[in-house]
Amino acid sequence: MHFGLTDEQDMIVSTVRSFVENEIYPHEAEVERTGAVPREVADEIRRKTLDLGFYACNFPEEVGGAGLSHLEFALVERELGRGSMALTHFFGRPQNILMACDAEQRERYLLPAVRGEKMDALAMTEPEAGSDVRGMKCTARRQGGDWVLNGTKHFISGADHADFVIVFVATGEDQTEKGPKKRITTFLVDRGTPGFTIREGYNSVSHRGYKNMVLEFDDCRLPDAQVLGEVDGGFAVMNEWLYATRITVATMSVGRARRCFDWAVSHAAERKQFGQPIGKFQGVSFQIADMITEIDAADWLTLASAWRLDEGLPANREIASAKLYATEMLARVTDATLQVYGGMGLMDDFPIERFWRDARVERIWDGTSEIQRHIISRELLRPLGA
Repeated sequence: MHFGLTDEQDMIVSTVRSFVENEIYPHEAEVERTGAVPREVADEIRRKTLDLGFYACNFPEEVGGAGLSHLEFALVERELGRGSMALTHFFGRPQNILMACDAEQRERYLLPAVRGEKMDALAMTEPEAGSDVRGMKCTARRQGGDWVLNGTKHFISGADHADFVIVFVATGEDQTEKGPKKRITTFLVDRGTPGFTIREGYNSVSHRGYKNMVLEFDDCRLPDAQVLGEVDGGFAVMNEWLYATRITVATMSVGRARRCFDWAVSHAAERKQFGQPIGKFQGVSFQIADMITEIDAADWLTLASAWRLDEGLPANREIASAKLYATEMLARVTDATLQVYGGMGLMDDFPIERFWRDARVERIWDGTSEIQRHIISRELLRPLGA
């Protein structure tokens, strides 16, 4: 691993950071106030991203993407992490799982998503099945040659703008020594399909404007052509394509932490108490030192996990470590920044309270901190027979 970026990678970082500062930052206050992204703003961000050549940059060149490596895409996500998720959503990074599309599905879903003509959303979580994916109750049963879906998904990000949804549902059950084990299949479901409803979800304190939606399936009938991958092969599709989402959460946490840190350092240098900048006081200066140390550690841990993927090396534990450490680091950095600002940190005159609120969800979605610790310990103990 080379501890430095190439000229091309430096250009990626500077290009995306400039985009975020010029195209995302100016709209953040309004999105925070209204809890929504105006359609014209969303369309403009998408158009400019396409013009920039970065739309679907996480996809290979063979399907029209930019063909970035895992490390380079992590750099993109790190810079996007500095901005409001509600707005950077339209920078356009379709789900990599669409690479599992077959010939006909490529024309209907994959290629339009890469070209920015359609947007997708991923639906896995249910009211009674969050981290326990096999506990899902949303089912698909064979009926008259088709699949009939019934059940509910919730906390589905991006579904408010999605033209189609990638849905994981139970399509059977096997009896094992440890009890029933559900078989999972992945389906592609178009908005407007009879029996499929997308409605408003819950009001979250994190990432205002980046809405979570509830999906309801009521005898929603789908042909075999809507199956993504193999029937009962949902876990195989998931394991092949969805591992990188945890890197995304980690890298965006690093980007957000660095933006927050910049506010902390500026305030520590400018705010005066007892005749001198508060950064002169050890209680503040040591917090600054701890913050940058943790941010750098999370950054390298995350980039190293992406590098391992590019090198074809096992990376499951390293990705889990990156997601765990970066998200918990973000919580500590936002809290420490708020402390540096004192009472003003809780006021919406500054974005500090927003960073603080937004940080909370990162330890929950895409696998809770507890799930990441389980993955890490399992990878270490299984080879020893434990």
